[in-house]
Amino acid sequence: MSKDIFQVSVRAVIPTNGASAVFLTDGDKSIVIHMDPSVGVAISMFMRGIPKERPLTHDLIGLILTAFGARVDRVVINDIKSSTFYARLILSAENELHQRKIMEIDARPSDCIALATAHQSPIYITREVWDEAEDMSEALRQMEESAGEEPGED
Repeated sequence: MSKDIFQVSVRAVIPTNGASAVFLTDGDKSIVIHMDPSVGVAISMFMRGIPKERPLTHDLIGLILTAFGARVDRVVINDIKSSTFYARLILSAENELHQRKIMEIDARPSDCIALATAHQSPIYITREVWDEAEDMSEALRQMEESAGEEPGED
């Protein structure tokens, strides 16, 4: 059964107490996925094109994929259970052994988003998950406004 999916993008990565809040948006609504702070930092670095002195974990995965003739084709955030998101990493490979092979791998959304961001691949979400996730647009707006305030402002 095919699920209705559509593309979203990373709008912001905001550090929180002991985690990172990654906001995904379709332009109207924003949802948040909380993740390990190190993955949030990696996503921020990929978004900003910040060079790293040595490869980080997601860089290493990308280098391994390239070595095997594979690439990140897309990411699909496909389920949510008890506020935990689930995702699929879709890879495609072309090498001397296969004409073209598509692989679908269960993975954490945080890792999927990091790899998609690093490889400029699209991120999709199912309509069902999108509709179930709380709209955090107002919270994001407030965080962005408070981050822009000068020290000492109310």
